[in-house]
Amino acid sequence: MYSEGVCMITEILDLVEEHEKWREKQCLNLIPSENIMSPTARELLSSKLTHRYTSRDRFYMGTRFIDEIEQYGEEIAKQVFKADTADLRPLAGHIADLIVLANFAKPNDTIMCISPEDGGYPGMWKEGLSGLLHLETTPFPFSEKDRNIRVDEAKETIQHIKPRLVIFGASLILFPHPVKELAKVAHENGAFVGFDGSHVMGLIAGGQFQDPLREGAYALFGSTHKSFFGPQGGIILADKEHGEFLKERIYPAYVDNAHWNRIAALTLTLAEMKTFGEAYAKQVIRNAQSLAKALHGHGLPVVCQHLGFTKSHQVILDYGNYERGRAIGERLQRANIIADCVVRLGTCETTRRGMKEEEMLRIAELIKRTVVDEEKPENIKKEVATLCSSFQKSEYCFDK
Repeated sequence: MYSEGVCMITEILDLVEEHEKWREKQCLNLIPSENIMSPTARELLSSKLTHRYTSRDRFYMGTRFIDEIEQYGEEIAKQVFKADTADLRPLAGHIADLIVLANFAKPNDTIMCISPEDGGYPGMWKEGLSGLLHLETTPFPFSEKDRNIRVDEAKETIQHIKPRLVIFGASLILFPHPVKELAKVAHENGAFVGFDGSHVMGLIAGGQFQDPLREGAYALFGSTHKSFFGPQGGIILADKEHGEFLKERIYPAYVDNAHWNRIAALTLTLAEMKTFGEAYAKQVIRNAQSLAKALHGHGLPVVCQHLGFTKSHQVILDYGNYERGRAIGERLQRANIIADCVVRLGTCETTRRGMKEEEMLRIAELIKRTVVDEEKPENIKKEVATLCSSFQKSEYCFDK
């Protein structure tokens, strides 16, 4: 039994080591929903906070330092996002979505958001949380050409449907959503207005995308590990009225043990974002625009040329259907260029590693040679590894 255990341990450790060797050192990661943490923040995930519990009803003793960490994190979050309230307990962006939807809607109410067909988050739609909570779904009128909400048509739909929830934000998001233009009519028709900022949370924190809480949203919520470079998890920022309402209801219905090692790592990341967020977010967007322009120049189907391609961390290539996108994604993977099957390309991780516009031009050339020229992936792998070898440290953090 002992020798069998040793073999299992060895196999598990080897798999992790092989993954890290390949993905962290030899691959160029362009997935827009991933990022890297700073070494110090990552170390906190394996701290002894991992073993501990606490709870809102003070059932557990010995939590005074954990409580201080949480309070400290909430204060920094409120400063970073200029929010009245902050809650770091959601275990994922999806759980943050669930908390908002379940507390501001009841069965048979209508939620208005971007449909998955237009790049909306599938987890919010019929097969996801809306179905689970027995909510009706109405899509925002959407412009495929501009990759954004049609404002005038959306106003008419809100007035006609009178949705209980109006939720902005999407999985494919190139440009700020018209919160300011639509919040007033939503409020007048009795809607709760929220913004799922999962993808653009880091850009919002850096003050470079849009400011939903000043534009009419009652709450900003979502993931902390995409353009925001924290641990995998969720966060809720809100005004006083709606934020305090949610804070009273999170425990024990939606989160019991909130994983305090994660909250410690998130707190440190919030401090990094407060200090370096503006410079980071500006560079993310500059990199995305440089990458998009270069790819377009190489003949790749980058969307929204007429709008400057992007104002977020994302660049979208339109290959017409999922099957063709998957084929492109798989070809890129054979060259150690990691994307998804939409095809969305993201610049958040490459920026965190210190890459700038010059490297985006190089990346665009590598993608062109892989996809357009159909050069042998084995040749490109070597150049990808060489490029990545010069960018193995986290920038925009305290570790320097």
